[in-house]
Amino acid sequence: MNDLILKDFVDRKALEKIQLARLQDTVTRLYENVEFYHKAFDEKGVKPRDLVTLADLAKFPTTIKTDLRDHYPFGLLAVPQKDIVRIHASSGTTGKPTVVCYTKKDIEIWAETMARALICGGATEDDIIQVGYGYGLFTGGLGAHYGAERLGASVIPMGGGSTEKQLMLIRDFGTTVICCTPSFFIHLIEEAEKIGLDLHDTKLRIGVFGAEPWTEGMRDLIQQKTGIKAHDVFGLSEIMGPGVAMDCEAHDGLHIFEDHYYPEILNPDTGEVMPPGEEGELTLTTITKEGMPLLRYRTHDISRLIYEKCSCGRTLVRMEKVRRRSDDMLIIRGVNLFPSQVESVLLTVKGVEPHYQLVVTRTKAMDELEIKVEVQPAMFQDAVKGLEQLRAEIGNHIKQIIGLNAKITLVEPGTIERSSGKAKRVIDLRNQK
Repeated sequence: MNDLILKDFVDRKALEKIQLARLQDTVTRLYENVEFYHKAFDEKGVKPRDLVTLADLAKFPTTIKTDLRDHYPFGLLAVPQKDIVRIHASSGTTGKPTVVCYTKKDIEIWAETMARALICGGATEDDIIQVGYGYGLFTGGLGAHYGAERLGASVIPMGGGSTEKQLMLIRDFGTTVICCTPSFFIHLIEEAEKIGLDLHDTKLRIGVFGAEPWTEGMRDLIQQKTGIKAHDVFGLSEIMGPGVAMDCEAHDGLHIFEDHYYPEILNPDTGEVMPPGEEGELTLTTITKEGMPLLRYRTHDISRLIYEKCSCGRTLVRMEKVRRRSDDMLIIRGVNLFPSQVESVLLTVKGVEPHYQLVVTRTKAMDELEIKVEVQPAMFQDAVKGLEQLRAEIGNHIKQIIGLNAKITLVEPGTIERSSGKAKRVIDLRNQK
């Protein structure tokens, strides 16, 4: 495990030399082996030899999600098909899935960075790690699994769903680390309470939560209800999968494993590189990936990079916790709204559960927002007047903080659909006939 830990504490000047050499190799391989990038470089008027410094990367073209879909399934391969040992795909929201391919070396790198992520969160080879992310084409399950094995820990390949069995294994197998989405873990907490299982009394000590944005309020809630340390893991299938970045015990941003994934922050509108510390769109380049390397991939995740040394001692740059994306923003009656803003409001209101859904409709030319909120069981035992007061309180908070009048619908616990994957927070019906 020591060989993994040392990579997170490397001298930054030495790291930058490694990054430059790997970037130069990457742009050369892309230009020579991938027709899409060869054309993109020529259109930009750049050649691999133009990458002399790290700053020169800004001269090169970016990649977006539609580029992967336009070259579905294997049009962006940089190696012969026979060298590919694994194929994953994201379900996506429209059209064909986004396909990603891995060589044997890619899988080894993925396992390494996910193992380093787990170490960053406090896991060791003595832990029993329960993987509650989905297996299959989704990268979450196998990514966490291989990382845990690389760490040397014991792995329970549970997969998503099966709430009762998840809880049984936590109790009976002595699970110490769980990997899943934060919304699914909240669901596990609720179900544990129903059967009288206090997670404080189990051996569970660390949660590795990702695949969807979540707030500091959600972290506090999870830690208070279970006694575990809740950590944020970041990744995306296009770059590798989970394990691109992870927060340490300081919870002051997520350390990017930048010897493999080179980060930039771009202005979402202009595409220009933002100065250090400025907020913008996180953009990543894979600098060691063989099968399907991506250059300057625009993630749509809004963050900023923190270069000051972390209190944990790691020298790796940190990305600020992602709370919103540039592409999940709703514009309602001229007001920009992100689902995470609603979550932040709800976590301050007593009597509600951290489960909600935004339903957006259009009546003639007017957008209407309905916020469905689950309330705690005791609230439905109170008088109607109490529910009306709670509805008014939520509506007032939304109006004051977000600037929108919204219809607040209070629903019983368990009414809003649960998912072991990403929670479906928004139903936008405006474009439906």
